[in-house]
Amino acid sequence: MAAPDLGTNLWVMFERVAARAGDRPFLYRRENGSWRARSWTEVAREARALARCLRAHGVGPGDRVVIVAENRPEWCIADLACLALGAVTAPAYTTWTAEDLAYVLAHCEARAVVVGGGASPQRLARALGRAPAPALVIALEEPPAVPAETRLLDWRSALARGAEETAELGGARAGPEDIACFIYTSGTGGRPKGVMLPHRSILANIEGVWSLLEEVGVGDDAFLSVLPLSHAYEHTVGQFLPIAIGAEIWYADGVERVASDLLEARPTIFTCVPRLLDLMRQRILAAVERRGGIRARLFRAALALGLRRLAQGGRLDPARAAFDALLERLVRAEIRARFGGRLKAMVSGGAPLNPEVGRFFLALGVPLLQGYGQTEAGPVISANRPRRVKIETVGPPLDGVEVRIAEDGEILVRGKLVMKGYFKDPEATAAVLRDGWLYTGDVGTFDEDGYLTITDRKKDIIVLSGGDNVAPQKVEGVLLLEPEIAQAVVFGDARPHLVALVVPSKELLEAAATRRGVPLGSPELARDDELRRAVEAAVARANARLSAIERIRRVEILSEPFTVENGLLTPTLKLRRGRILERHAAVLEQLYGTA
Repeated sequence: MAAPDLGTNLWVMFERVAARAGDRPFLYRRENGSWRARSWTEVAREARALARCLRAHGVGPGDRVVIVAENRPEWCIADLACLALGAVTAPAYTTWTAEDLAYVLAHCEARAVVVGGGASPQRLARALGRAPAPALVIALEEPPAVPAETRLLDWRSALARGAEETAELGGARAGPEDIACFIYTSGTGGRPKGVMLPHRSILANIEGVWSLLEEVGVGDDAFLSVLPLSHAYEHTVGQFLPIAIGAEIWYADGVERVASDLLEARPTIFTCVPRLLDLMRQRILAAVERRGGIRARLFRAALALGLRRLAQGGRLDPARAAFDALLERLVRAEIRARFGGRLKAMVSGGAPLNPEVGRFFLALGVPLLQGYGQTEAGPVISANRPRRVKIETVGPPLDGVEVRIAEDGEILVRGKLVMKGYFKDPEATAAVLRDGWLYTGDVGTFDEDGYLTITDRKKDIIVLSGGDNVAPQKVEGVLLLEPEIAQAVVFGDARPHLVALVVPSKELLEAAATRRGVPLGSPELARDDELRRAVEAAVARANARLSAIERIRRVEILSEPFTVENGLLTPTLKLRRGRILERHAAVLEQLYGTA
């Protein structure tokens, strides 16, 4: 069934839904230990007031407004205010350095900035000293230092200022081709590029997933927002999709509190990335081992039977089916309760999902889908069908999306979802937009049912000195299935074989720290014999599941994990391979015996 008429632009879409929803709760945030909700009416009123405040300070249609804040109701309201005004939102990651932030402020020619808490005000203050001064800065909490020519307001004052204004807002007049936002790609190296997404791109994504929503059922829905709203995936699927269907949005307090937030928000749809699923899987397995006894045996039986059922197309013989039904009540219901008990779909995107991790959750009765997309496509290109999940694939293209495979295996995409280009970068735009097609840089194949499988990134494929091609993400995914390994990155381009940098599990590192009497993060931990034996045994088990050219010959153990803070992960928890290679170049040379 086709999607309903969503309107000509995102602001019109929001206004229609808000008028119907009225005083129903919309945006939730934990304040002083309990959840507080803002209604649709309240959010609409604040968005219009903020839009008029921006207008009063010289922000007009087409001007850029940078938002640098953690996920919270004010983020959504500020975004809606830009839409109401016809301005363009330019989200910034809260993990960016002051240098990165200064670049984006200057690059997008920001007229105003909305800044949240944490370290963002301090970073913004440093960034403002290196970029042209915006007309207005609105602080949600701690105010940053701003240039003399910049007006500084707190959130309440900005809303009060806007409430005094009566100027007409032009957001309803924006056309489908007008720019709704610049989404800056977090990238794995180099300067971020400003992807110009028009209203039609995000609306096309919503229309494209509508039939998937109908398969799981729409109504009384709630989303838990964990991924940064500065990322296209969360911006579209975690914000505008719930707006389109009149759902609640609950803002999580961060990855570390996801387990408790799931229990309290009880989401029906949950967007996540593979790294988060890896962490959840490890925590579930660790809890099972701690519990032990009959409960652990029942869990392992439920997992094994669930995997058998998946492998056999959903069928079990009568005896196993009866036992499986019992395990559904004793084990799987308890697992689903950890996710709040109402979950219709957990959707993994942003990076490739290891099929074994996907099958783990499906075998335990958690409704998991895998999708695929790029910022340049709004971002969703394809997704598994809820009634026919093939978790090793990313599903068929969305309704209204054309996908074809080029002669060299590259995935090409065409449709209303595709961006207008990169802001101020015609050369980069021309490199990926050719003859109406978006050249994704990803390599993939279609199966007989039209489901797409991503095999790798063209630029990430390792070519060994013997000419063999190796997909590093596959090898890393196999390594991460071992409980002793928390993170792994594989190298070997133009080399005779693969080597890996491995970060052991937190449990192994803590045990080594206790044995040696040193703090976590100490380089001495990597020299602990017991820890090394455990990691090498895990690598050996992984190698047994890999082909000869994919096997890891040598490993370097690292005591410091790859994190967003140390610049080795993107804000969506993807490896920055170039930076990791640069930081650990000497170690990698030693692994090959040339230093």
